[in-house]
Formats: sequence, structure tokens, C-alpha cells
Amino acid sequence: MSNRQAELGEFGFAGDDSVVPFQVEGLDVRGRAVQLGPLINTILDRHAYPQPVARLLAEAIVLTVLIGTSLKFEGKFTVQTKGDGPVDLLVADFTTPENVRAYARFDEQALADAVAAGRSSPEQLLGTGVLAFTIDQGSFMQPYQGIVPLDGTSLEDIAGVYFRQSEQIPTRVRLGAAELFDRDENGKPRRTWRAGGLIAQFLPEAPERMRHPDLHGGDGDDRETDLHGDEAWDEARMLVDTIDADELTDPQVGVERLLFRLFHERGVRAFAPQAVHDRCNCSRDKIKGVLQGFSAEEIESSMEEGQVTVTCEFCSTSYHYQPSELIAA
Repeated sequence: MSNRQAELGEFGFAGDDSVVPFQVEGLDVRGRAVQLGPLINTILDRHAYPQPVARLLAEAIVLTVLIGTSLKFEGKFTVQTKGDGPVDLLVADFTTPENVRAYARFDEQALADAVAAGRSSPEQLLGTGVLAFTIDQGSFMQPYQGIVPLDGTSLEDIAGVYFRQSEQIPTRVRLGAAELFDRDENGKPRRTWRAGGLIAQFLPEAPERMRHPDLHGGDGDDRETDLHGDEAWDEARMLVDTIDADELTDPQVGVERLLFRLFHERGVRAFAPQAVHDRCNCSRDKIKGVLQGFSAEEIESSMEEGQVTVTCEFCSTSYHYQPSELIAA
């Protein structure tokens, strides 16, 4: 396969693991879209999650990537769910400009019971709780955190509520994940994961067209009523809602073709893609620094076979330390 870059005047395709910003001037809409292939498959394969857990985490990763790549500063953006369902924790974070990592925590027996009982929708697996969006610009800035409830609706809808409440921007989010089955070069059965998503935001130049009902504690929590009556946003929402789940993950569709299908009558512009990578920021020195803050008694209680072993929950890398490295003489 050729790696030649598209030249001026040519149309290039971003392919997998690259976020594509776009703009639909006729509807005052801007957004980002992505299809994740090798990146998402590597993360999920590393942990060998059950299918329902993998699907949930894949959607959380897509959401994190779509928002994280929009940051204009050095820092980290994290999406985290905490609920009372069988999948009690999802964490995905994006470190600018391009690094992604994620993991999930679940109760194996509770998950099996829920699936057996037919309670396997994403909303049922997460249960009630909170979805937190955290922006950390480093040690010299106070982290910002926006929290919205896990209330039995999808991650797509909850993300829309977050944007309306925190940034007061009308937003529509679509997320999807799919497990594909084929055969490798040796003819053996193989499964791979793909995921994709799109975020569209209404950003008109006239401030009065950004009107909102009351936010926190008012009628701003009604997901279906914000900005009804603005024909441009109504049309944009309608078009985004026509996306079939398979289109978000189908490698034969691709991001640019999907954008053309949606908005070609209004004239959509796709901008240069931004690649994202599966990279963890853990290191032996970072973890050692944390362990050195523990007391000698805590270090000794953590020892197995004469050493302390810590495994990163994100990338599954194990680090081994001798007590003499951690306990001051």
C-alpha cells in the first residue's frame, strides 16, 4: 500500500485512527469524526474484555478521542464513568497531542448474571452513577471537571447534556463499536474490533441563535427541546440522527464518505486529519515515585516473593521493585 501523501488539489482519505475536523458552513455546524481500527483493537485485545465490556469501553474511547483532539493546549482529557452496574468503572484519557489509553473494571459474576437475564444494554451495564469529564492543564492550573448523571440513557445523550451544561453549545454525538469476524492470512478464525463516532456542534455567528432554556436545575435537561425552531440546527440534528451504526465502523465507508453522505447538499469541508495512538504514559520511575511515598510497613505488606510488583491498569505493563529501592535507609 502506498504511503504517498495527497498533493495540493487532490483529495486524501484519513483512514483509521485519525480524527477528521469538518465544517458545514450552510448549517453553522462544526465537528469531528473518526474511525478507530488498529488502535481500538489493540487496547481491547490487550485486556481480553468480555464483549459487552469491550463495546462500552470502545465507545468511551471514541468519545474521549473526539473531545481530546479539540484541545488547544498541552494537557490531559479524561472521561470516566462510575456506576452501580456490573461495569462499575470506565476510564479513557487523552494526553495531547495524540496519546490514548483506557481500561474498564467489572464484576464478572454480576456481568454474567445480567447478560443471562437479558439486561445487557449499555445503560443497564453501567447502572446509575456519574460520568465525569476532566481537563487537566498541568501542575500550574486547577483541573476542571464537569459531572453529569448516568441516568439510564446512552453515552451519546449524556455527552450532549455535558456540552450544553458546561459549554452551552448545542451538540449531537454519535458513537458506535463493532466486533468483526474474519480469517487471518493462515485461514484461522479471527475477531477484530472497530469503533467510530461523530460530534457535531452548532456554532452560529449570531449570539441570539445560541439561545437556551435554563441550565442546571431548570428545563435545560430536556434533551429534545434545545434550539427547536432554528431550522439550521434542526436540519443538522436530523441528518446526524440518520447515521446507521454500521456506517460509523465500516472500513468501506470511511470518515470522508460518511461526511459526504450526510452533508453534501450543504457543502461540507473536511480538514487535515489528526492521528491518534495507543500510548500509555506510565513509567518505572513514575510508579517508583508513588511507592516511595508509602510507609515501610505498607511496602512490606505489598511484597510477594521478596519484591513489590505493580501492573499498570491501562497498558498491563508490570514493574518490579526491590524493597531497598523504595524504603529509605
